[in-house]
Amino acid sequence: MTIRITRRDFAAALAGGFLVSSKATAQTETPLLTRAIPGSGERIPVVGLGTAAVFDEDDETTRRKADAVVQALVKNGGRLIDTASTYGDAESVLGKVMATAGLRDKVFIATKLESPDTEELKRSLTRLKTEKLDLLQLHNVSKKQQSLERFRDWKQRGVCRYIGITSTFRGDYPAVEAVLKREKPDFVQIDYSLDNRGAEKSILPLAAEVRAGVLTAVPYGNGRLFRAVRGKELPDWARGFANSWGQFFLKYLLADPRVTAVIPGTADAGHMADNAGAMRGPLPDPDQRRRMIEFVETL
Repeated sequence: MTIRITRRDFAAALAGGFLVSSKATAQTETPLLTRAIPGSGERIPVVGLGTAAVFDEDDETTRRKADAVVQALVKNGGRLIDTASTYGDAESVLGKVMATAGLRDKVFIATKLESPDTEELKRSLTRLKTEKLDLLQLHNVSKKQQSLERFRDWKQRGVCRYIGITSTFRGDYPAVEAVLKREKPDFVQIDYSLDNRGAEKSILPLAAEVRAGVLTAVPYGNGRLFRAVRGKELPDWARGFANSWGQFFLKYLLADPRVTAVIPGTADAGHMADNAGAMRGPLPDPDQRRRMIEFVETL
């Protein structure tokens, strides 16, 4: 879920390919793309922030980076931040950043628990310095019989506004499908990228059927996509909808209306601003999406 190595490693080789081009000024004047959460109709900006392996150390350097990234997210129209109880100290770092900057009311906080455990929930709330979560997810669903009964109870009691399930393991897709179909959560978070399109076959159609919002984790394929385009320039045919490789990869996902939001991870405020650029301007049409697939498959 993190891109901190790939962009930094070859930003120079791309000769500015990760920087927002002169088109960015025009893009900031275009409407911000938001999507409705299917179960409620509430609209959220379609680009958020993932925190796995990004803010896992609660030290001054990490908190400074986190503050800059979160500020860039909000400044550029974003709201959604996704974290988890098992992402090292990420919850603590985010909690301190939000409290210091007074940003809690400006962000949509999603976190994850490994099990429906009250103590784990209390720990997350304490670390995030909040009494209420926007989205609470059961992390890494792997068994078909897993239940969201406790999560629904927490939602009814006002601990969270939405509940969901997550997985980034292809072998666990059957379990995700079973729980998604039976429990009908508000959200499902799944691994999905231009070079990892398995979710299109089953998870996305089922999410639409049960009216679950979709968050896409690992949208850059754990850095595979950036490594594949190392030293390459953005194709001319893509410059009408993307100003950088990051936006190119994100907009492939966002062009699917079943995707509620993408959550790329970064510890770099400049990259966060570039990611947020995917919320503005046109999305690729079906023919362009097919061309994007063909392009990546030749790399």
